[in-house]
Amino acid sequence: MTDSHVSFSAMVLAGGQSSRMGQDKALIPIQGMPLLRQVCTIALKCTREVFVVTPWPERYRDILPKNCHLIQEMLLLGEAQSHGPLVAFAQGLTQVKRDWVLLLACDLPQLQVEVLQNWGSQLTNAPKEVMAVLPRSPKGWEPLCGFYRRQCLPQLIDYINQGGRSFQQWLAQHPVQEVPVRDRQVLFNCNTPEDLKVIN
Repeated sequence: MTDSHVSFSAMVLAGGQSSRMGQDKALIPIQGMPLLRQVCTIALKCTREVFVVTPWPERYRDILPKNCHLIQEMLLLGEAQSHGPLVAFAQGLTQVKRDWVLLLACDLPQLQVEVLQNWGSQLTNAPKEVMAVLPRSPKGWEPLCGFYRRQCLPQLIDYINQGGRSFQQWLAQHPVQEVPVRDRQVLFNCNTPEDLKVIN
């Protein structure tokens, strides 16, 4: 468990279409373990409370560690297809009770418990106005591998109700604190068959 004085939950998003992979990324075995289960197992080493947000809870129920809580992702009124990770995050955040939540994508095969714990230990130093504590890349924030305050939910809902769907644009409107990343491989997304060859 983390040495941080800040208690946080974790949330794993498993709602992508996996179009570039050609098969469900969450179910792909990495060293014999489905990728979603691997990410959840790492999250459980950082916190006892892990949520999985997905439109397909029955698809994943049998592969998740026992302590994970499934949250059914719902289509927004008037929308016929998936609305992306920002809306899924907002729906999951309504179930979170702790002040901070560690948000993770389900396609991060090189996550490291020690790195996440180290980031968690920095939450105590985050100023009150900081809404998220995230790593950054040359392309912008890494929104699906970092920490968010639960109190950001009202602003997030307002942004979504105005038609906003972009994590980057939403984050640009709020104070975000950067965490240093020594090994960029921690943030490696497994999106294509070529990516699979890199890690297998």
